[in-house]
Amino acid sequence: MVFDPDSIDNRDPAWLATFTGWGRLLKRWHRAEVRGIPRIPHGQALYVGNHSAGVMTPDTWILLAEVYERLGETAIPYGLGHDLVMTSQLLGPLLAKIGGVRADPANAQRLFEAGRKIMVYPGGDIDSMRPFRDRDRVRFGGRRGFMRLALRAGVPIIPVVSAGTQESLLVIDDLPWLARLIGADRWARLKVWPLAVTIPWGLTLGPLPPFIPFPARILIEVLEPVSFERSGPEAADDVDYVERCALEVHARMQACLSRLAQERREG
Repeated sequence: MVFDPDSIDNRDPAWLATFTGWGRLLKRWHRAEVRGIPRIPHGQALYVGNHSAGVMTPDTWILLAEVYERLGETAIPYGLGHDLVMTSQLLGPLLAKIGGVRADPANAQRLFEAGRKIMVYPGGDIDSMRPFRDRDRVRFGGRRGFMRLALRAGVPIIPVVSAGTQESLLVIDDLPWLARLIGADRWARLKVWPLAVTIPWGLTLGPLPPFIPFPARILIEVLEPVSFERSGPEAADDVDYVERCALEVHARMQACLSRLAQERREG
């Protein structure tokens, strides 16, 4: 059967249960703590997270395992994934079985119409491969698609913040100039080309292959859902309104990340 990265019907409950087991293992490895699960509302919603640790993103699996254990399968979000990941013949089919779908507004709309929750990481590559010096920063890079998506569909945003995940690898620099030089934005939709140190690969240049994460302590917090005064197509097309709403979400997430990072340093 040909794999369709745009299908919303690929999720397999058995695979979902297997991957939540992987999340429980990562939770022990990272001595992780997840807070705020009772804040997750019923019904459609858009989870918005800060993105860390490249393709490994251990905080994602830890969060999904916690949500699955405490709220059940229906609370597990579908994930809108980067083209590079979702069209991969190795990773794409695996992620699709737990709810991965290629990032596209039409796919998101179909998921919301089906009453599902969605998880997005607006910062994408510039956030997940940010250098060590920026590990405690939320980097969305001016991307506002997540905000237009939530407003157009009229769903609340559930901010999810993790601290410590970016310390599970060492990104020396993200080298955006190199990404521009080789045209990575055109042929791979990547704005960074990181120089990093990982286990077992050591020093690597470019998109990170799967690696063994350093056992950095991870703190994850689900914040109160954010609803907005206006919604619908008109609100989503109002550039100034979209910007104000996106800045509000970003500010809440950055304040939480700064607080969690301080707690890690003191603990």
